[in-house]
Amino acid sequence: MSIKHSINIQRLPRHIAIIMDGNGRWATSKGEDRLYGHWHGVESVRDIATGAAELGIKYITLYAFSTENWDRPAYEVNGLMELLIETIRKEVPTLNKNNIKLHVIGNVSMLPDAAKAELNEALQETSSNTGLNLIMALSYSSRWEITEAVKAIATEVKQGKLQVNDINQDTIKNYLTTKGYPDPELMIRTSGEYRISNFLLYQLAYAELYFTDTLWPDFRKEDLYKAIIDYQSRERRFGKTSEQVKKVDS
Repeated sequence: MSIKHSINIQRLPRHIAIIMDGNGRWATSKGEDRLYGHWHGVESVRDIATGAAELGIKYITLYAFSTENWDRPAYEVNGLMELLIETIRKEVPTLNKNNIKLHVIGNVSMLPDAAKAELNEALQETSSNTGLNLIMALSYSSRWEITEAVKAIATEVKQGKLQVNDINQDTIKNYLTTKGYPDPELMIRTSGEYRISNFLLYQLAYAELYFTDTLWPDFRKEDLYKAIIDYQSRERRFGKTSEQVKKVDS
């Protein structure tokens, strides 16, 4: 029996961020090449996206490819780019069927031209969808993102368009690639690693962190439900005391 019925639909996280880790180890455990794991990881992306859409979650950000991943062996990087192109091409009908709108954050200028073309077409074809917002972090790292934001803010100050004393937290948020998206309330990392790995460092300031030993190719809707139920069992205080939170809730 599914544990889906145990989820309080009134207390869903609005935005879930996921570090999809363990594809390589999953493949190695089966005596296969690392790319075999990445190919099977696509099935998990499809299952989790449709599961989140069914629940009514509004945003999911998936850490698909970091800027550091460009330093992996060339055969793996090339294979991942081919997988990205083929996956985008194949999954657009599924996204449209489930009313899912695709977004992308990251330094996409580094992607091959063929990948950029497929990505732009998919963004256009899903742009009218109004359900789940599926945000793919591609060629992304948080330090890159923050560095670019600082450069942009410094340029605005230099040009006299922005005063130093007017810079606040909202200013910084407006220069990040996630401008327009709410901060994640829940961050999930698969494969048993306990790191954030340069992912949404600014945005995850008050997110609940959930770690599971399940490798990404094995992660399915039931695993997502477990993470959400765990999230709903926690008291989110945002620096306040339990007494203050309970007083506000009452």
